[in-house]
Amino acid sequence: MASCRWPWRRCCSWRPAARSPRPGSPGRAGPPGPPSAADAGAQMSYFNLVKSLTSAFPNRYSMSRFHHTTSAACCCSKTRSGEKYTDPFKLGWRDLNGLYEDIRKELLISTAELKEMSEYYFDGKGKAFRPIIVVLMARACNIHHNNSRDVQASQRSIALIAEMIHTASLVHDDVIDDASSRRGKHTVNKIWGEKKAVLAGDLILSAASIALARIGNTAVISILTQVIEDLVRGEFLQLGSKENENERFAHYLEKTFKKTASLIANSCKALIDDVLDFTSCSDQMGKPTSADLKLGLATGPVLFACQQFPEMNAMIMRRFRLPGDVDRARQYVLQSDGVQQTTYLAQRYCHEAVREISKLRPSPERDALIQLSEIVLTRDK
Repeated sequence: MASCRWPWRRCCSWRPAARSPRPGSPGRAGPPGPPSAADAGAQMSYFNLVKSLTSAFPNRYSMSRFHHTTSAACCCSKTRSGEKYTDPFKLGWRDLNGLYEDIRKELLISTAELKEMSEYYFDGKGKAFRPIIVVLMARACNIHHNNSRDVQASQRSIALIAEMIHTASLVHDDVIDDASSRRGKHTVNKIWGEKKAVLAGDLILSAASIALARIGNTAVISILTQVIEDLVRGEFLQLGSKENENERFAHYLEKTFKKTASLIANSCKALIDDVLDFTSCSDQMGKPTSADLKLGLATGPVLFACQQFPEMNAMIMRRFRLPGDVDRARQYVLQSDGVQQTTYLAQRYCHEAVREISKLRPSPERDALIQLSEIVLTRDK
């Protein structure tokens, strides 16, 4: 069996892939693991989010206070607080009543068309995954520090700002990708055109920046400003590719961190999105599947499949532009164990996230965060 070229750091070992031979050729060893540098990125995103939440308090707290003596959870589905478990979304929504109404109040726009465009995605039909993570983490941190479950107004503001930054990035992404549907309906650029869509995204981002400035905490402003920079850098990374296979995977993981994990402190989310692009139908996803291939993007399943089908290298470098490339690449992925390996990679990050979250004192909110890690791994849309 071929040895892994990208070793995990510490005790994280990569599970060898099952052999999946190319038609007419001997079996090949499965793909190696990812570069260890991404582990540090995933942990950094967690601590950055914690720091942004706790810095909203009048008093500063040392990061060492987060290292609670409870044992780390080893299974996403287990809760540790001993209290009756509540659905994480219901638990989070207690502090998010009126979320979208409050966001629309931030969008003080006099022009009717621009107002309609800017509010288009704030219709209450999204999962609000990022705001829920923020308020659950806020409660969990508050309990850890002073046994208070109250969410500060500034902490709730961070939840709104996170959703606004995310939505602005969606509007801009749809322009770049020339996407026609999102969340089961037409995109902003499809209805109003690309130029107006760019302006709508800019306006949402500017409103988020004003709300961020009102918090008045320079540490919080600095951290969330870094998120915006990461989104831009991540988009640039997505536009490029690498010829070297090792560099290509590191490139993919860095892009994933900057585009998604930097904002939600959970890189599993992006990895599972890449899996669903091959395993879900368009109706489930609310957008066309195989969309990444059509955009010329080599995601985790493709990169792992390339280890078993080297002929995919040429397709990756030409960004699947030739007729038939997308269909052939999709078939290679489905014939390989690329989907399974990407899912396993997401599971590794999930377990690392659970290990870090478990350092907080036991609480229903901490347990809900652990459960959310499992939800993103098992969702089908």
